[in-house]
Amino acid sequence: MGDLVIENLSKKFKKGDTEILVLKDIDLSVKNGEFVTILGPSGSGKTTLLRIIAGLETYSSGSAILDGEMINGPGPKRGMVFQEYSLFPWKTVLGNVMFGPKMQGFSKEEAEAKATAYLNLVGLSDFKNSYPYELSGGMKQRVAIARALANEPEIILMDEPFGALDAQTRNNLQNELLRIWQEEKRTIIFVTHSVDEAVFLSDRIVILSKRPGVIKKIVEVSIPRPRNRTRPEENTIRNEVLRLLDSNENCKID
Repeated sequence: MGDLVIENLSKKFKKGDTEILVLKDIDLSVKNGEFVTILGPSGSGKTTLLRIIAGLETYSSGSAILDGEMINGPGPKRGMVFQEYSLFPWKTVLGNVMFGPKMQGFSKEEAEAKATAYLNLVGLSDFKNSYPYELSGGMKQRVAIARALANEPEIILMDEPFGALDAQTRNNLQNELLRIWQEEKRTIIFVTHSVDEAVFLSDRIVILSKRPGVIKKIVEVSIPRPRNRTRPEENTIRNEVLRLLDSNENCKID
């Protein structure tokens, strides 16, 4: 369960009478339980690819298949966490996390039990009756993660979820995310601009070229966890990723 297979996928946007090719011939397989990060320059199609996997964008050609089924729209097997939190301001923390299970048909009691469990997992059970405006940015993002988890998806898609946070909060949430991922054993596909974040979090890093985005290389990060950001092995991978991002070499996939 949770295996994702993308083959020969391309995406074009129409702008007036002009077609803009955003993604070209993307081939990517993600196994159940993997942590995969997508890196690339601005405009390379990182978020577009994530939204295609989420079913929020259509693709122009090729295929995107999850568990043997074509992705052709949103579905409960995929949960999305956005950079801007996207919480309902009129609902409490508990109400926000209960929303997905209630939409899936669970009773109020069942939805509350699920929400409570995931708020406990992200360390926010003491704030279940608070409203989003009462929370810090890091706490809001924890709520967003709990809300995605409460739907119990096979894949969690994260679009620069820590991009707006200060460095210390970002590092703390990276550690928290890894803890949750190891406990929950769900697949995570994570978009970021940060090479350091990608190396610290990922099993594999997918590097996209400038538009039209093609996969330049997929870098394996085989360093055991917990990782140390200052370790020579991590610096070696960081340097390789930075070189690939800066280079104009042709598409190459390992």
